[in-house]
Amino acid sequence: MIKRIASYIALTITALVLLYGSFSSDEAIDLGKYSTKGLVLNYTVSDANTNKDLLEPKDNRKSFSPYLGKSFVGFKEALAFKESGGDYFTVNTYGYLGKYQFGVSTLKLIGINNPANFLKNPVLQEKAFIANAARNKWILRRDIKNFVGKRVNGVLVTESGILAAAHLAGPGNVKKYLRSYGLDNFTDGYGTTVSYYMKRFSGYDTSFVKPDRKAKAM
Repeated sequence: MIKRIASYIALTITALVLLYGSFSSDEAIDLGKYSTKGLVLNYTVSDANTNKDLLEPKDNRKSFSPYLGKSFVGFKEALAFKESGGDYFTVNTYGYLGKYQFGVSTLKLIGINNPANFLKNPVLQEKAFIANAARNKWILRRDIKNFVGKRVNGVLVTESGILAAAHLAGPGNVKKYLRSYGLDNFTDGYGTTVSYYMKRFSGYDTSFVKPDRKAKAM
């Protein structure tokens, strides 16, 4: 009982001391200590409109997204990135040229006889890609009809996968792969196979490419 009374008295005294301290501290505050009078304050503050401009893109500024989805542009850019990292001016250790890594013999088939000029000309390289894809699509038209939608080596065959594999290995090797149901699986000098390209570039929209037996880039 005595302990309870003592605790109650101690709490009461503590509360009174704190209450007194709060009132006395309010009375003792000297705002003059916080005055900026006599100080050199050299700064500027931008207005709200300026800050808004920094946070919000202007209407005439076009945003760029690296994601191109399964469009034809997405197809060719994904293929180019795998081939060369998208570099128009590179030549690999086997002598393949440019963004899409064309061989000299393939360039001749689509009307390009000056590899040095080809390497310096990004516009021509883009035309070459379209022409080569159109030619390959014509050569592989029956295989596209017969195999798209089926599975070979566990990989769903699509038109874009066929065209990508033809870019890697040539249309003849793609025919062999499909007609052997994956037993004849061409591998390039870096160890990349037809089946790998079939899978990696599956499902893109390549309807833009029209089959053309005599397709030329120039």
